[in-house]
Parts: sequence; structure tokens; C-alpha cells
Amino acid sequence: MHIEKIRWPAPAKLNLFLYITGQRPDGYHNLQTLFQFIDHCDFLTINANKSGKISITPEIADVPLESNLIYKAARLLQEHTQCSLGAHIELEKNLPMGGGLGGGSSDAATTLVALNYHWQLNLSERTLATLGVKLGADVPIFIHGKAAIAEGVGEKLTSVFPKQPHYLIAVPNCHISTPDVFKNPFLKRDTKKLSHEQLMNNKWTNDCQPCVKKNYPEVAKTIDWLLEYAPTQMTGTGACVFSTFEQACDAESLAEKSPNWLNCFTTKGVNVSPLRELLTTKLD
Repeated sequence: MHIEKIRWPAPAKLNLFLYITGQRPDGYHNLQTLFQFIDHCDFLTINANKSGKISITPEIADVPLESNLIYKAARLLQEHTQCSLGAHIELEKNLPMGGGLGGGSSDAATTLVALNYHWQLNLSERTLATLGVKLGADVPIFIHGKAAIAEGVGEKLTSVFPKQPHYLIAVPNCHISTPDVFKNPFLKRDTKKLSHEQLMNNKWTNDCQPCVKKNYPEVAKTIDWLLEYAPTQMTGTGACVFSTFEQACDAESLAEKSPNWLNCFTTKGVNVSPLRELLTTKLD
């Protein structure tokens, strides 16, 4: 057991495009999407111990421990490996919940990766990703830790190397339910499947955006304001929106002049996640 206390990053992701290419008999949708990480993270400080118990501080309001994805990930790992060790996890929550940045999925992925290290389980990345998909469709990309085109329901990953621009991320004051977006009868579900080369060279859009804009005026207002200044679209099923800039100063300048109803921050796109960086450069 690695008993040193380590502060692990759980980075956010953006969907730089999101296309729905069909609905499957099981109700899930086939997608083509491009994941890129940003250098804005939750952090999990983990102290491994021999108690066999998983404790998390602080408690998240309105989320019972058993429903917390961090707890679920730790218990799943214990059950899969019959590991008798425990851990205390301190969560530093910086990513908005329900914003389409993947915060909960990233926290779960970091938990699996970190406890695999602390408990010296030596599970492969593939095994961790297979466990992770039980917790959420986005968990495998955070375990993979490299920018990738995702297909199927999001589990088939192919690493790619998009540009790493600067972003302004806007956080509208609303919570969007992913299942509700995918149940919407007006959602576009018949986008033609394209080759990876076509995907990387086409103009990027998000098939969920028209429905979300129609049903969530806060998102529509945010996109319409930002489009006056920079290319802007929604990430995932929302609610967060990103504007793209070549220079950090341009993103920061727009953030400074944003209206008081717009909650936003600036960040940088990265093709290798901060979690993978820590794992491969500092802990190897």
C-alpha cells in the first residue's frame, strides 16, 4: 500500500463536437464526439489506510454518501478486487455540477486511478475503463487521459491531437438533465457518420444545442451574447458553453467585460489530462 498523501487532479472535459448518428434498440444513442481536457480541475486528496472503509469530506449537500460517484467508484474497486484496504478522500470541488464538463465522471475516474495506485492493485487501464463505464459513459475518457474521438455510446476511443487553444467557459445558472435531452422528441438523431479525417476537418457543431437552447433560455442568452465576440458552442448536453481563442489575453479580456449575469472562467485546452501527467511523469 502506498500510504503517502497525494492530491490528485480530476480535470474537466469539453466536447468539441457532438453528433448523434442513431438510436439503438436499448434506447441509448450512437455518438461521434471529440473529447479534449482543460486545465481546470476538481482535486481529490487521498490517504490510503487499512480500515477497509471509504470516507469522504466534505459531504456534498443533498447527495447521500452511497450516491456519491467517488464512493461508488471506491466500493466498485474494492468489490472487483476483494481489496480489504480503505481510504479517506478530501474533495476540493471546483467544477460545476450538471454543466456538461464531466465533473462527476472525472471524480469517479480519478478515484479508480488513484486507488489502483495507492492500493497497489496493478489493474490495467482497460480494466479500469471497463469498471468505469458502469459508473457513467464519460468515465473511460478520463481514465484514458488523452484527447480522443469517442464512438458507440462513448466507449470506443481513438486518440487524436486537436489544437490546444484557450477557452472562456460560461456557466449558465441552470441544471440540465442528460436523460431529458436524449429523450427530447425533437433531438436530431440522424447525423451521417463520418470518417475521423472528415470529422477533424469539418466545422464542429453539437446536435444537442438546438433543443437545449429552445428549452433553456439561460443557455440561449449565454450563447447569443458570446457569439458576438468568438466562435461559441455548448459542451456535451450542457449547460456549459465555451468560446475559443488563440490567445489567453483575448479570453481574459472578454471575461473581464462579461455582463454580471454571466458566470465564467478562462482555461486552456490540453490533449494530455493533468491526471495522466501526474501518473506518468511524477509517480512512475
